[in-house]
Amino acid sequence: MEKYLSYEEIQNRCGKLHEKYQIEEERFYRVVEIWAESHMSTEGKLIGSFLELLEVVSEEMDTIQSNLEMETSCQMGCAFCCYYPIIVNKMEAKLMKQTIASFPEQRRKKLYAHIDSYFQKYSKQLEELSAIETETDQEFKLAYREKQLPCVMLDTKTNQCMAYEIRPIPCRTYVNFADPKVCQQNIMPKETVSFEFLYGEYMGALNEFLQYLYEEEGTAFVDYPDDLYAQDYLFNWLKDYRFDDGADAGVSPR
Repeated sequence: MEKYLSYEEIQNRCGKLHEKYQIEEERFYRVVEIWAESHMSTEGKLIGSFLELLEVVSEEMDTIQSNLEMETSCQMGCAFCCYYPIIVNKMEAKLMKQTIASFPEQRRKKLYAHIDSYFQKYSKQLEELSAIETETDQEFKLAYREKQLPCVMLDTKTNQCMAYEIRPIPCRTYVNFADPKVCQQNIMPKETVSFEFLYGEYMGALNEFLQYLYEEEGTAFVDYPDDLYAQDYLFNWLKDYRFDDGADAGVSPR
């Protein structure tokens, strides 16, 4: 029988994180420095740096787990965390949409159709959740979880993310080191861990890059700095998106 870490073991090891791990800030800023020197279009630079910074976050997560000698019990097809609220700023949402627009045609059309169907199926639940004040209501995550509403990007037939490479920071930094059953049996399992502090370096690097672009060549589809300060559920950023083929065409970073 496979042995998983107990809640106490997880707490003890995570409590020593500051002793064993220090975030490598320069990794994040090197990414935007390289993209700043690129001869690509502004749109391409933004999307390219966005994708690469997300990968840096995932690599930092691997480093954290290695240093703490912990291995996640999360597996493909295990989508319990995909029923938590995902809140991003408007800039992130725009970067996600522009990246989706550059997906191969078949994949792009499938995702557009999926999202369109999602809003038709869950319209009532989405309206109810949007009415909750996320900044003042400390129980909004529980209220969201009780709705059992899947992420707008989740294919519930396969339990796989349909835009995995652009999944936001909360999706990358929330993990389980205990028995996977704790996620199955509890709406808000205490054993799970979030390393969402990585968001600070990720967003700091993006912000610095946008400042540079703002001064040198403009920020293309991003309204800087306003888009950084507007936050909402991911599904709300997508509900008014035009999911017709050709929407936002011509922004591929390739």
